[in-house]
This record gives sequence, structure tokens and C-alpha cells, in this order.
Amino acid sequence: MVGLTGLRSRPLRAVLSALGIAIGIATMVAVLGIGAAGQAGLLDRIARLGTNLLTVAPGQSLVFDGDAKLPDTAVDMVGRIPGIQSVSATGSVPGATVRRTDRIDPRESRGISVLAARLDLPDALGGKPAAGRWLNQATARYPAVVLGARAAELLGVDGPGRQVFIGGQWFTVTGVLEPLELAPEIDMAALVGWDVAKSRLGFDGHPTKIYTRSAEERVNAVREVLASTVNPQDPTSVQVSRPSDALTAQLAARNTFGSLLIGLAAVSLLVGGIGVANTMIIAVLERRQEIGLRRALGARRRQIRTQFLTEAVALSALGGVAGALVGLAVAIVYARVQGWPLVLPVTAILSSTAASITLGAVAGLYPAARASRLAPTEALSTV
Repeated sequence: MVGLTGLRSRPLRAVLSALGIAIGIATMVAVLGIGAAGQAGLLDRIARLGTNLLTVAPGQSLVFDGDAKLPDTAVDMVGRIPGIQSVSATGSVPGATVRRTDRIDPRESRGISVLAARLDLPDALGGKPAAGRWLNQATARYPAVVLGARAAELLGVDGPGRQVFIGGQWFTVTGVLEPLELAPEIDMAALVGWDVAKSRLGFDGHPTKIYTRSAEERVNAVREVLASTVNPQDPTSVQVSRPSDALTAQLAARNTFGSLLIGLAAVSLLVGGIGVANTMIIAVLERRQEIGLRRALGARRRQIRTQFLTEAVALSALGGVAGALVGLAVAIVYARVQGWPLVLPVTAILSSTAASITLGAVAGLYPAARASRLAPTEALSTV
């Protein structure tokens, strides 16, 4: 209890001294808490979306002049690969634009593309209509269209029954898709049937993007043979990608950024420790007579050293606990606002609090040792 008298007698100084440590601990706990919640949320997204989606698109041909084309039999060939669970494709319809009415300038496409789509596309992408229905055997042969989420928003269409002007013809909207995070190109597209795209919009029948789902344990094996399967004559002209890799890279980048913030928090914690040491040195200078009186009354050097060391540790512990509570509150609020799972960084809280106590002990060693070395006559003679 004697070691806490200095804190009780100078509360403002104690609070200001503990503030540096509190800021460091609060930053550390908040960063670790937000990072853990964000990582859990991102892992949930990856698990929900799946990592077994592979896409195939044409690239620049090194064998033939100009851009390569995927063979019109590519989807059937990919479907024969062992481990493939579902495969589908879309084909770009060049020259066709999508407009709300025929009175809008054709150049005002707003970035919406027209894609011919196979009927099994939702199975491969794991998507479903937010409103209305997907194309079927009947509607795929007639001027019907399903809009991607962003395309419908730009066109002001919120459900089926409306008509849009595509390639100089009216098409009836049968559905609007939910957003597809792994296929953003679909969100900005108007999807028509493969047959009607050929008969009415001049589509050549060549797919421009193939989507495949395979067994998780077979993804890498499928990825290695996709290019040569799609185009045996020129596999280098085929681009194979894994959309979930972008989310994995985002997770790695978030962890790197979190490490940087933790480093900055550690610097703040170190500055707080220096502040505690400075405060304790000043306390020793101000309380020389108190130290001399205690020594004259029989207090040993070990007891004086313990008194000031206890004060330094209590000061750091006060800042550590306060900082941990503030950091935890920040992490909880931020996770709830973002809609992330609530992950309490228990290890971070305990380790950061322990670090603050250790830092206080280290910062208090020199002032405590200096106080214990004061001779009673020297201390009492100070005016």
C-alpha cells in the first residue's frame, strides 16, 4: 500500500504518465481486435463464395496473329476433365448496346455489356435471381434478358416485366441477379439466351469466358490442364484465373497493414514507458525527505526499492488496463458496424496488459534503485 501513496497524492500526474501507455495498448488491442474480426469476416466470405471457381478467357495468341478465340466446343471439352463439377460460359456480343428506351443515344451504354449466356450459368457461379427468374429452354430462344445487379440499377429496372432496348430490339426482362462477388463482369451485363444471341444479335457462338467448379482437392490439377484442354493447338493463348485469389491477397495485405500498425503501437508503448521512467525519477527527487525519513525510521533499501518499483508497475498497469478496455470497445464497435463476426482478442488483451506491467517494471528499475541508494542524512538534509 505504501507504493501507491505517490499515485493517490498526485492523481493528475499519474493519469498523464499512464496516458502514453494507455494509447499504445489501446492501439494494439484495437488493431489486433479489428484485424481478427476482419480476418474472420473475410474467411467467412471466402468459404461462402468458394475457392473452387476457375475462369478461362482468351488472351493474346503467340501462334496466330491477333487475339485468340476460344473454340465453340470448349465448354464440352472442359466438362470431360476429371473433377469438374459444373461448367458454363458466356459470350460477348460485340456492337450490341443496352438502353432503357430507343430514344437514348446508343453511345450512352453506361458500361453495360451484352452477353450470351448458357442456361447452366447460375449453377457454375453459385448465383440466383434476386427478382424474377433465370432463363430457361423457352425464354432462351426469344427476346428475353436477365440483368446483372449493377446493370439493373443503372437502367432503373427493379424486377421482371420491364423492357429494355438491346441491339435495336426490345427485350423483356425476366429477372435480376443478385450481386456476384467473384464475377463482377456479370453484375454489369445484360444476359440473353445463347440461341437468341445468334439469331438476332449476330453472336458468333464462341464463348469469351468459361466458368468451372471442381472438387476442392482437384482445383490445382484442373487448373494445370484447363488451357491445353480448351485450346490444344495454342494453350498459351488461354488465360486461366482463380477469382478467389484476389480475396486471399486482400487477406495477406490486411495482415501486413495490421503488422505495421502494431509496430507503431509498440513505438507509442515505448514512449509511454519512457514517460513512466521520467515521472518516477522526478518523484524520487521530489520525495527525498520522505525517503530519508523512512530510512531513519528503519526502512531498508529493499523496502524503498520495492515502494518505488510498485508505484511504477501500478502506474503502467493502470494505463494498460485502461488502454485494453478502450481498444476492446473500439474493436467491438467497428466489427459491428462492418457486420463482421465478433472475435475477442483475449490473447492480445492479456499479452498487452502483461507487456505494460513488464514495461513499468523495467522503467521503474533505475528510479527505484536510485531511491534505495539515498543515505538518510543526505536525504533529510535536502531542503
